[in-house]
Amino acid sequence: MKVLLNNKSTLLDDGLTIKRLLDQIDIKHKYFAVEVNEQIVPKSNHDSFHIKEGDKIEIVTAIGGG
Repeated sequence: MKVLLNNKSTLLDDGLTIKRLLDQIDIKHKYFAVEVNEQIVPKSNHDSFHIKEGDKIEIVTAIGGG
């Protein structure tokens, strides 16, 4: 299926969950947020949230500093 991932057209496997997507793209940061179609998806839903054709996914990681 085709989605927009961080503003880049991307092909993903059908039925992929957010958790599996994060594993595939190797997101290991402790502090990050996932937004699908302009709605934040809580971490508690990452295992059960299935990505659909045409979804717009934004993954933002926090960077420390000061």
